[in-house]
Amino acid sequence: MPLPQQKFREIIFQMLYSFDIASPEESEIVKMLMKELNVSRKNVFEALVKTKAVLSKKSELDDIIRKLTKEYAFERIQVIEKNILRLGAYEIIYDETIPAKVAIAEGIRLCRKFGTPESASFVNAVLDSIYQMSEGKEVKDQEIIEAFDVLDKQG
Repeated sequence: MPLPQQKFREIIFQMLYSFDIASPEESEIVKMLMKELNVSRKNVFEALVKTKAVLSKKSELDDIIRKLTKEYAFERIQVIEKNILRLGAYEIIYDETIPAKVAIAEGIRLCRKFGTPESASFVNAVLDSIYQMSEGKEVKDQEIIEAFDVLDKQG
């Protein structure tokens, strides 16, 4: 039975998060996710392939996020939101199989599940700006600034 895309994306996010906060062995993370999420080795290895693809573009993705969040220091972005932004940005910019609107909606969903409602607004504003940028449209800084203000009040 194929794994739903939402669950597949959650595995990728959890791998990105794990690699960001620690340096786990791939075999350890594969075993742990198989057990905790009750998914097959094949599914976890497929997620690992996409995780590595995202990580291969990490510095580029972080630069894009930094550029859009210039009013809010990149280092202040929480690890959860940072990795959701990396995954969403990767899907918008590099993964032609996923529509940008789906990547944005999934980023919001992941924030609501693993982060906070306030962080979901922030991720929405940043990912939407990345989408606008990828389409050659003007990015409206005001949405991101307003989302920062909400985050600042939260934290």
